[in-house]
Amino acid sequence: MEQKGVTIWFTGMSGTGKTALAIRLEEELRGRGLKVERLDGDIVRQSLTRDLGFSKEDRDKNIERVTFVAKLLTRNGVAVLCSFISPYRRVRANVRREVENFVEVYCHAPLETLIERDVKGLYKKAIAGEIENFTGISDPYEVPESPEVMIDSSTETVEESLARVLGTLEALGYVPSVGQETVYSADEEAEIEARLAALGYL
Repeated sequence: MEQKGVTIWFTGMSGTGKTALAIRLEEELRGRGLKVERLDGDIVRQSLTRDLGFSKEDRDKNIERVTFVAKLLTRNGVAVLCSFISPYRRVRANVRREVENFVEVYCHAPLETLIERDVKGLYKKAIAGEIENFTGISDPYEVPESPEVMIDSSTETVEESLARVLGTLEALGYVPSVGQETVYSADEEAEIEARLAALGYL
């Protein structure tokens, strides 16, 4: 059965578990034989957007470029996993419009949890005014109004969150369920029968 392309967009503040969840989803989908590409801030900024900074304009341009890549990959039957803070609803809505098959996963945790997890101390520096334009402190994060999946990483394990994301993807028809019977078209069945006949099995 031909794979249906889809972009799974993980959004949320820094430290909410977007990348960890995307990595586990990537492993699971590859294990099911699907074509997968994972894009996140660190990966993209090393190549595609290394010329951009962290102003609002540059962050918007960063997402524009990622959207273009995700659109092309999705159109060609790839599952694209995008992990970006992407704090603005307008920008995320534009991604949804541009990409044909789009699933938004909102990763959330209380601010005190994010501060505890932050080994680099970025939240504390932002609160002290040492870092400008820090999402959730000196810059807004606009919570998604109707994401397909909402994750609370302060109360769920990665595996529990993964199961909910997979369940949504299966329900929407983007990912085959484990153990799901493969449905072949008439042409595919005829081709398989011809091959088996040529091998002397039929």
